[in-house]
Amino acid sequence: MPVISDEKVYKIISKIGLVDQAVLDTAWKTAQEQEKDLVSFLITGDVIKAEEIGQLIAHELRSRFVYLAKEKIKPDVLALIPEIVSRHQKVIAFRRDQEGLKVATANPFDYDFLKALEKKTGDTVVPFYATEYDINNTFGLYKKSIQQEYASSIQKHAIQAQGSKAEDIPVVRLVDDLLNYGYTNHASDIHIEPGEKEIKVRFRIDGILYDVLSLPKSILDIIIARIKILSKLRTDETRSAQDGKIVTVVEGNKLDIRVSVIPMTQGEKVVMRLLSSKGNSFSLEDLGMESRDLSILNRAIKKPYGMILSTGPTGSGKTTTLYAVIKILNKRDVNICTIEDPVEYDVAGINQIQVDVKTNLTFAEGLRSLLRQDPDIIMVGEIRDKETAQIAINAAMTGHLVLSTLHTNDAATSLPRLLDMKIEPFLAASTVTVIIGQRLVRRICMKCIASYTLEPADVELLKKDIDISKFLETEKISEIRLYKGRGCDSCNQTGYEGRIGIFELLEIVDNIKPLILERADSDTIKKQAVANGMVTMMEDGFAKVISGKTTLEEILRVTKQ
Repeated sequence: MPVISDEKVYKIISKIGLVDQAVLDTAWKTAQEQEKDLVSFLITGDVIKAEEIGQLIAHELRSRFVYLAKEKIKPDVLALIPEIVSRHQKVIAFRRDQEGLKVATANPFDYDFLKALEKKTGDTVVPFYATEYDINNTFGLYKKSIQQEYASSIQKHAIQAQGSKAEDIPVVRLVDDLLNYGYTNHASDIHIEPGEKEIKVRFRIDGILYDVLSLPKSILDIIIARIKILSKLRTDETRSAQDGKIVTVVEGNKLDIRVSVIPMTQGEKVVMRLLSSKGNSFSLEDLGMESRDLSILNRAIKKPYGMILSTGPTGSGKTTTLYAVIKILNKRDVNICTIEDPVEYDVAGINQIQVDVKTNLTFAEGLRSLLRQDPDIIMVGEIRDKETAQIAINAAMTGHLVLSTLHTNDAATSLPRLLDMKIEPFLAASTVTVIIGQRLVRRICMKCIASYTLEPADVELLKKDIDISKFLETEKISEIRLYKGRGCDSCNQTGYEGRIGIFELLEIVDNIKPLILERADSDTIKKQAVANGMVTMMEDGFAKVISGKTTLEEILRVTKQ
């Protein structure tokens, strides 16, 4: 139980008038409906600053206050409380000085725990109040503090492994450390690339590839052999590409790792895609979809038939969006079937098929088989060819809700793309209900965020792509403030941490259908959709720039590429 009730927090804020009363009342009601604590709800909703509400509560509790986001916590101090204890007790050791060990806690009156901590550390424990939101955000430092340990461990085992055999223990530890190190750094992919004299290990984090380690070339073969054994691939085959899968558990989370091995001039290269079971727990709101687009999508998924398409380049989050939709639709009274290449997340309650070209289980063949399984909802991982497109369209016409992805630049381009696949215009117009165009952009690190004024020349360039007046109450250049991350230890000096989606939803309404029948080009379709109220990806992105979620450079990077 929290040390201070939501009712008490509500009264404190209401009494001093820190937040407009109508806004506070709405937040209070919504937090209750969603079963969330009021403090975290107010902070995440940008209704109140974390530091402000923390100071208020600390004053009410007559406790000292600390805002952990502004503290530079040393790894050795943090480690005085094990992570598992820290998470369970909601407490962080943040400083050690002449006063003693200073800890941030959501309950500064838990005297039994504080006395036990004094006994363990042999030091006076000085409690400070911190919000659970602030404490939860600080848990990530545990991962940061062990990253160097992982890096040194990998290097140590790499040196030990030189000249060793593949079955020796060092290479087992070496590969395990690589996977753990990748996971703790939130890497989506691990690249092991052979060069002439050394092996480069690179991580893709938030969509960007970073060089992480250099290993001796002499241990390449034993690393590849170990990965092949884990993913059940042939260790004696080195001249052809192989694909496999590793299933393991890291920090209590199931991790599916998709493995691709391909021969290069300097040896075999490995790319491992890390797919955490946490990935399919995201909601559409978590992914960054705004309420106006959510309402459009919710109308479409309530229909018993039709087709919903998610479009964008590789790595734009299309499949994750479809899984978020499936999460909403996943009820016991419907039969949901998927055909994917690969199956990215295991989801309880749905039937998932993995494409296997070796057995002629293609998207088209798998889709045909699924239609004989009495499905209500079908997800096709990707529409790649004419045959798959035709079967999917026919399924959407015959009482099935079909979800799929297309590789196109934006939502409007998807319609001409379907026609290029020999889909009749009247079929496309009558079956496709919503097309989602999307990209992923990096989030600004909240621990080093800073604002700046947009230069006049930049404003003029921006006006060519965006109607700024839609987003700002004034067009005075001096008042156009944007945000960026300065770079800190938490974000590895990048200024970014995590990613968020930018979207555009093209709803196939009555005045769009005639354009499809006339085989209108994508520009014409997009123009009409915008006239209907569609918010483009660029505009959705700029709204997130204005609100401090991402940077202007990120929006331009992903929309102009």
